[in-house]
Amino acid sequence: MPNAYSRAAKAHTHDNEGIRLQKLLAQAGFGSRRKCEEIITEGRVEIDGELVTELGTRVDPKHQEVRVDGSRVRVNPNHVTLALNKPKRVLSAMEDPKGRYTLSDIVGDKYDRIFHMGRLDYDSEGLILMTNDGELSQHVMHPKYEVEKTYIATLEGRISGQVCRRLVTTGVQLDDGWIKLDRCAILDASRDSTLVKVVLHSGKNRIVRRIFGSIGFPVKRLVRTQIGPIKLGDLKSGSYRVLSQTEVRSLSKAVGL
Repeated sequence: MPNAYSRAAKAHTHDNEGIRLQKLLAQAGFGSRRKCEEIITEGRVEIDGELVTELGTRVDPKHQEVRVDGSRVRVNPNHVTLALNKPKRVLSAMEDPKGRYTLSDIVGDKYDRIFHMGRLDYDSEGLILMTNDGELSQHVMHPKYEVEKTYIATLEGRISGQVCRRLVTTGVQLDDGWIKLDRCAILDASRDSTLVKVVLHSGKNRIVRRIFGSIGFPVKRLVRTQIGPIKLGDLKSGSYRVLSQTEVRSLSKAVGL
């Protein structure tokens, strides 16, 4: 295992400027200081493309790029990312000229320049991610990165496993083209309704409702439970929580940051 490290990093090793590398990694959610020291000495950290193994190294995260196992470390104390559980009849917007209840009515004005990453339609519920990190937002919403989204849908009528499988293998043709589900599973069923779990990466407007509506199974209730690695969990409807650095790091990695 090579033990060379970058000239830029070496220049900071005994300097009082910058932040100690293990402290930066801890702030980014890589574990305790001791764990982060192990990550460094194991040769898993690069600064500006060069391997770093010396624990005294200091780094300026504003001007130097730090990577662990090839993934970029992103720490900005001014950035915040939220998971919000949107209730029905709340608009996925920060303001509404018609005076309807919006996301900003839930979050308030505590966070500067925060905005939602994607939307849920007015009558749907569940997970919405919000952030003031423009780069993260752009990657999460860009179709290039195909972030998976998981939904629990209550359908009118009793759908068969064969229909579920066809939605995955063949898909359906909508007005704006063919679309397939990534996964579809029946969770429960009665005479007049079916509870299904669906996963897809499309971010098109009302896509889940449109898919099932097109084959004669209108959606009665729709709840988004997961976006990429971030889960709704037991977050109460109409409330939100701040994502941990570990969660932000896993989301960033999922969208190529």
